Amino acid sequence: MSAQVRQGATTNAVSRTAMVTSPHWRATEAGAAVLRRGGNAIEALVAAGAALSVLYPHFCGLGGDAVWMVSDASGDVRTFLGIGQAAEAVSDITEIPLRGPKSTLTTACLADSWEKVLTHSSSHWQGKEKLASLLDEAIEIAEGGFVVSRSQSFWHDFRRTELGNWPGFAETFRGEGEQRQPALARTIRSLAKNGARDFYEGEIAHRIAGGLADVGSPLTSTDLARTQTREAAPITLPYRGLDLFAPPPPTQGVTTLGIMGVLGNLAIGDLPPSGAAYYHHLVEAVKQAFLDRHRIGDPDFSTDSAMTALLDDEILSRKAKSIDPGKAMAWPHVHRQGDTAFLGAVDAEGRCASLLQSIYFDWGSGVVVGDTGILWQNRGAAFSLDPASPNRLEPGKRPFYTLNPGMALKNGRPHLLYGTQGADGQPQTLSLLISLLADHGFDPLAALSHPRFLLGRTFSDTRDTLKIEANLGEAAIAGLSGLQHEVSAIDAFSQLGGQAGIIRIADDGLIEGAHDPRSDGGAIGLAEQAA
Repeated sequence: MSAQVRQGATTNAVSRTAMVTSPHWRATEAGAAVLRRGGNAIEALVAAGAALSVLYPHFCGLGGDAVWMVSDASGDVRTFLGIGQAAEAVSDITEIPLRGPKSTLTTACLADSWEKVLTHSSSHWQGKEKLASLLDEAIEIAEGGFVVSRSQSFWHDFRRTELGNWPGFAETFRGEGEQRQPALARTIRSLAKNGARDFYEGEIAHRIAGGLADVGSPLTSTDLARTQTREAAPITLPYRGLDLFAPPPPTQGVTTLGIMGVLGNLAIGDLPPSGAAYYHHLVEAVKQAFLDRHRIGDPDFSTDSAMTALLDDEILSRKAKSIDPGKAMAWPHVHRQGDTAFLGAVDAEGRCASLLQSIYFDWGSGVVVGDTGILWQNRGAAFSLDPASPNRLEPGKRPFYTLNPGMALKNGRPHLLYGTQGADGQPQTLSLLISLLADHGFDPLAALSHPRFLLGRTFSDTRDTLKIEANLGEAAIAGLSGLQHEVSAIDAFSQLGGQAGIIRIADDGLIEGAHDPRSDGGAIGLAEQAA
């Protein structure tokens, strides 16, 4: 679903415009309601994100994290990293399971991120909305119920042989029909009444800590109390007249920008966007950037100075020159799994917010915490036990983080908001979307509808192949095989292709937005005529 509105140049034209996008239409509507009553982009995404935490429990929720990028109309870009840290009691851990109680190694920072971005909203954007009112729709949805989304149904069915072993899961979540979450509604209502820090230091924190202890998690009430969102300077890279922004380490934002830096040294805009050569160069640029991901870790713990040099012009140029236009580089590297949800908003004053929130794998750890209704994340599964890794598990450390919502400025002002679900697929999908937008002039919906690729393993295919959506066409897929890519065709608009969203603000004031045809959502554009 897409939408567009135009910002008028005279008092007789449309003078107020705004837009919000998310992977579920009810979450999008929750954000739009805030914009309609004069709220700003941050406030709209708090409301939409809270609603999505109920509507998309398989991808995000109160038991997970959030990474925010926000900017005012002048291009003052800020990053808020709502990333939970490892428990203090992890020093003796010798195995990190992917699911279950022992995978609940990190705290959840989504709720705290709401408080931090709303503080920025009120102090810098004159925001007036309070958290309590922004949670109303999420509470109503959790109490009143909602129809299970196509996406939730897919991932519930996909995990049907596993979910019976996850504590509290089967009693809480459905795979079809109507879903209600009364326990989660009570928890959100408590946050609305007592504030976000109740999740970490109040009655809710007490219930969370008790529920985690009951299933054998190493997390404690002390770990919860130490959880804090960090404001950090974004990283940036020029590309085709745009300034691309991404969140810094421990996120893989540097990987997305690294791919674009390699592409910036190639004439990829001269290649037909549905041809084998175009996809070949995209995939090879992904490989070059992924070779350095092992360097990414929590900068509070890492001493690897090379992590900060990954976007050096000379390094990016050298990587581009190493790409063979006639042959794929072999790719045996490990794939990281994970899922998330993207939301974006632009308000009437041109202020923007780009957000990803996640519980890591689909359904996270699978553990529903006590009587809270909260499904906890398994983000700790991203840690390594290799003592030489900058991402090795340590007490209080933040793990390597796949979430990297993006933003691009043009002439110093916000121009693009974008992000996607999909772990390793995030930088791959974003590189395709940015290139289609910047190199080939696609509009948001056309870019989101274009065939996707995914290098590496997936939940359903453990081979390190290049997955290509079949609607790319037999000729292009055969061409990639001829370039020595090991290609596996997947369905057109496959759930494995991720769920992305884009908002574009044109020079003439046109705001266009869309959410992925692979999702259950869309974009809502608002316009108010001047009096």
